[in-house]
Amino acid sequence: MTYLLGIIFLTSFLVVLPGGIGASTIIGGETVYVVKKGDTFELIGARLGVHWKNIPKENGLEMNKNPEIGTRLRVTTRKIVPKSLDKGILINIPDRTLYLFKDDRLITFPIGVGKAVEDEVGSWKTTTGKFRIVRKRTNPTWYVPESIQIEAALKGKWVDEVVPPGRDNPLGRYALVTTIPGILIHETIYPGSVYRYRSHGCIRVLPEHMKELFPLVDVNMPGEIIYEPVKVAVADNGKIYLEVRTDQYRRVGSLREHARKVIEARGLSGKVDWNKVDLLVKTESGVAEDVSPTPVKVRAASQGPQRSFGWKMFEAMQSLWE
Repeated sequence: MTYLLGIIFLTSFLVVLPGGIGASTIIGGETVYVVKKGDTFELIGARLGVHWKNIPKENGLEMNKNPEIGTRLRVTTRKIVPKSLDKGILINIPDRTLYLFKDDRLITFPIGVGKAVEDEVGSWKTTTGKFRIVRKRTNPTWYVPESIQIEAALKGKWVDEVVPPGRDNPLGRYALVTTIPGILIHETIYPGSVYRYRSHGCIRVLPEHMKELFPLVDVNMPGEIIYEPVKVAVADNGKIYLEVRTDQYRRVGSLREHARKVIEARGLSGKVDWNKVDLLVKTESGVAEDVSPTPVKVRAASQGPQRSFGWKMFEAMQSLWE
């Protein structure tokens, strides 16, 4: 099913369905965002959950210049829900989105995830797997993991072992503790890191979004972190949509072959335009696009050959001369 938003006034995207949310639901659409003071393309992308470079491209603007206050930006936020849960949190690393399923509602939040690097200390990639929320912390103290202390030492930097609550605490005002070791879902004091691969594995959420998410999450709520850069869905009107994301962690090999497998698994290989599929694989835009074959217009036999506008004008003038 497809759900579209108009002008963006909400802090997150909400879908309400009496019968629940199904996997491969298509959400988002073409929206309008009005630029506010302090906005950059990066921050707008973090708020709306889109790659920031898509915004100036879609609006014919220069990438290296911040948009002026009051500018109305056209932004396409259309994406496919990768998986359905009866209740709980679903995080898909490639689309950097947290999906909250609760009371037949789906609310989505853009997030920041772990760096796609490995160094002498270890890997900073966000771990996949099932989890539960075991604790909700307000104004948390940050006990700096030993791995981060070692990383800082190797770079010749000093880092405190314990950071008390306050404006300098990277965990912000709210943190959700999961059963996956070292993985927190928390507010961030670095908004520019949201919708990017910048953390040490934790899930970072914008302050305005975390304030909304925190009271909706219950202790012992289940969740799962998955890794799927390619998603496909069939809309109510029969059109097939494909969403292709960058394989930042390099886990699927050939993105084109992976896209083919995902499409074939749904039994849709004979129902898509593979040229459109290849284009999406090439651009990795992260936006769900229609990859259905373009209908071929067939001229009705009774109409006879179509005449050009110029020829019709000539015939009309000829009738006047007669």
